[in-house]
Amino acid sequence: MISARLTIDPHFQVGPVHRRVFGSFVEHLGRCVYDGIYEPGHPTADEEGFRQDVIDLVRELGVSTVRYPGGNFVSGFRWEDSVGPREERPTRLDLAWHSTETNAFGLHEFGSWLDKVGGEMMLALNLGTRGTLEALDLVEYANVTSGSALADQRVANGRTAPFDVRMWCLGNEMDGPWQLGHRSGTDYGKLASQVSKALRQLDERVELVVCGSSNAHMPTFGAWERDVLMEAYDDVDYISCHAYYQEHDGDLGSFLASPVDMDRFIETVVATADHVKAVKRSDKTIDISFDEWNVWYQDRYRNVDKIEGIENWPQAPRLLEDLYSVADAVVVGGLLISLLKHADRVTAASLAQLVNVIAPIMTEPGGPAWRQTTFFPFAITSALAQGTALEVKLESPTYATERYGEVPQLDAVATHDAETGRTAVFVVNRSLTEEATVTIDIAGLGDVTVQSARTISDEDVTAANTLEQPDRVAPHDNATASVDGSTLTVTLPSVSWTAIELG
Repeated sequence: MISARLTIDPHFQVGPVHRRVFGSFVEHLGRCVYDGIYEPGHPTADEEGFRQDVIDLVRELGVSTVRYPGGNFVSGFRWEDSVGPREERPTRLDLAWHSTETNAFGLHEFGSWLDKVGGEMMLALNLGTRGTLEALDLVEYANVTSGSALADQRVANGRTAPFDVRMWCLGNEMDGPWQLGHRSGTDYGKLASQVSKALRQLDERVELVVCGSSNAHMPTFGAWERDVLMEAYDDVDYISCHAYYQEHDGDLGSFLASPVDMDRFIETVVATADHVKAVKRSDKTIDISFDEWNVWYQDRYRNVDKIEGIENWPQAPRLLEDLYSVADAVVVGGLLISLLKHADRVTAASLAQLVNVIAPIMTEPGGPAWRQTTFFPFAITSALAQGTALEVKLESPTYATERYGEVPQLDAVATHDAETGRTAVFVVNRSLTEEATVTIDIAGLGDVTVQSARTISDEDVTAANTLEQPDRVAPHDNATASVDGSTLTVTLPSVSWTAIELG
């Protein structure tokens, strides 16, 4: 059995836990929108065609900000197509996913749906095939109360109050050759700077996210961030990070260590941003919006036929519908630990995506909705992580991985809410075979007791929730968690993620 020690002290703080870290992502891709959140003929559909079963699950998931409408989709999107009477909206061809977009679900529908789930709108602007004028038009339409042509058009279209969107993405993955409008970091940075200046003339409250690298393995990674920020540093508030992880060739040990890669990614982007800050002698600090992250088995889709053909543009095809296992849930829990460990700079994040497409929630047309395994670590962390993320001291044995070298067998983070006195501890055991006994020094927390302890694990790490067995995997109470004086002890199964609430 593995032994590890953890020390928690509320005096050692990383930074506040921002609710935007528990954001998600809705893109017009596959069945995320159509058959996912919007299915007018479904038995649970409300008067606007939204699936109530999905609304209930999104609320349970604890999602905050939701990024929309892409993703790669946004670089060919004309926002005007998605507003006004539904019967007058044009049908378009989406080049990003080779699909037909009916625009039956658009900006107003998304805003109404967000009101029902209690989320904050985060919009992406098309800087792939469009530019400053179109971006200004959308911000005016969304954020001005009335008295201008576009604001009055929004009112006429049924939304009297502005959408009041604060977070705006300046395009999407503009470093990627697959992206419509792809260009160099310097050229994109100049465009982002130009658009940002214009938007702030219209609405000084906007918070702007400039595109970072689409992943840390891009040949331009690091140089891209530097080049973009040298042009746009003074004009933006965030730089984005995107990262997806999967198990390669049966290498579960490396897969479980994926959060190590996320840590390095974040720290490299922070170092690059701070380098530009020093070069510019700026007093401003750029934060990170990690607005795409998840487990995504991209290799599976390189080995299947892609949608092709000038006459073949299906509506809402089944794309990227990964089935998630217990091991995937443990990795997602570990990635959440990494985000919280960098709470001082990662102040927004979006789990990509929300429904059906590499998602924690799955649906069947006309049928049920259910929770994937990855639903649980996100929902639990969103509910428990309050107040301030703490810098914990972890003493853990290590193991060798093929992809990331020597890494700790355990990883952990804690949060503490000074107002309520509540503390949450999140721990992952990456060992493939051994339980871990963790001894946690909680003297700094005073007199506390275990309020709850829940673990995600299974003898079969490939177990998943399916249409046929939607409840096969769920968190279970961990009865080993106990407090004796100033010490908390807990036993963690192999390949597991655990959340402990103290109060």
